[in-house]
Amino acid sequence: MQKTFIDEDRFQSLLTNIPSPSPAVVADVLKKGRELKGLTPEEAAILIHVADQSFIQEIFDTAFHIKNTVYGGRLVFFAPLYISNFCVNNCRYCGFRAGNPAPRKKLTIDEIREQTDCLIRMGHKRILLETGEDAGNNPIDYVLDAIDAIYSIKNEKGEVRRVNVNIAATTVENYRRLKAKGIGTYQLFQESYHRQTYENVHYGLKGNYLRQLYALDNAFEGGIDDVGMGVLFGLYDWRFETLCLISHASYLMDKFGIGPHTISVPRLRPATAVNLAPPFPVSDSDFLKLIAILRIAVPYTGMIITTRERPEIREEAFRLGITQASAASSTAPGGFKKETAKESGQFELSDKRSLDEITASVMKQGFMPSFCTACYRRNRTGAVFMELAKPGDIHEFCAPNSVLTLMEYLEDNASAESRRLGMELINKSLEGIENPSVRNETEERLVRIRNGERDLYF
Repeated sequence: MQKTFIDEDRFQSLLTNIPSPSPAVVADVLKKGRELKGLTPEEAAILIHVADQSFIQEIFDTAFHIKNTVYGGRLVFFAPLYISNFCVNNCRYCGFRAGNPAPRKKLTIDEIREQTDCLIRMGHKRILLETGEDAGNNPIDYVLDAIDAIYSIKNEKGEVRRVNVNIAATTVENYRRLKAKGIGTYQLFQESYHRQTYENVHYGLKGNYLRQLYALDNAFEGGIDDVGMGVLFGLYDWRFETLCLISHASYLMDKFGIGPHTISVPRLRPATAVNLAPPFPVSDSDFLKLIAILRIAVPYTGMIITTRERPEIREEAFRLGITQASAASSTAPGGFKKETAKESGQFELSDKRSLDEITASVMKQGFMPSFCTACYRRNRTGAVFMELAKPGDIHEFCAPNSVLTLMEYLEDNASAESRRLGMELINKSLEGIENPSVRNETEERLVRIRNGERDLYF
């Protein structure tokens, strides 16, 4: 069996026959974390073994500190746009699997434009394009045309300013073509780093463990410098998967000088015609713990939570390290139009609130809803982003840009209650911008937005 950067024996040994760590050892690990130095898998394993509730709270407090230091209180919102559920794979957990008898749907280019228009009218500026793997029905040219269609739509509520992409592993040449279309982040999840588990639940082209494992390498070779990773928690032991995510991030940093732009933390959810119960269910308490550990271990990365999770779990996760969240989602192609909204999707959603309800909720928590895409368009990506994010300097751009995009949302999309909450939050946030010139420029741009200008950013 080909040797990879995932050392299963090493990680399993870190998780077995290890006594509870002493307070001094835990304190040393958390001290390193607070200094934004990240953690090795060995150090993360120490936190995984913490069982005392008071120490777990210290882990949570450290994660909260790191998130605030690097990203502040912002939460970036996006929506997934599923363009086709045709798929040649028969993955046991997925509603799009080839063996599912549910009807298949592939959006036409006009339908993609219609769906984009719906999302813009909600207030979304950032879309994650998703599709099943099927070279016949969903060739790369179809994906590229879909990206063009999304970027082509502009209405009185604005436009989509960045398309991120989550499609199956592909060739270096196809990654070059995606990059040339102006995508933001390319996402691909390993689903499970445990090879036997991976091979037990994947059938079809996706059943190739090594193809999946090295796909992000190919994306980098194709010129994409912002990549997102993740696993489907519940397929295997969350502790093992967490160590592997940390190891994968370290591998990319060592090889390319760029770590993951995002890490996603989806948990296995039911889906139409899927009867796979989580082989390794992840409790809510363990889920929150793994989010906190990942935030400490990879402090520079954005962390994504989706509408798979209940609102109350999302709200707790926002405090522990999450910086991006899907909102008002649909996982069915065409799902943003009323006549197709009830069609079966890739998985069941738990948070079905509107975008306005979600933004109001997070503002009540004190978080800043953000629709910013400035880094992509200012070329603050890849190595440049890492240089800013690692020491926590990216916050200097995030804070004013979040304020500006929230003002756009308040002017164009918000309810009266959200507008009231948003204006209070903007005024408070302006006080927190330490650089006087940046604060003054932000205030001037807010006036320009209220007078009708849009898309102002640092």
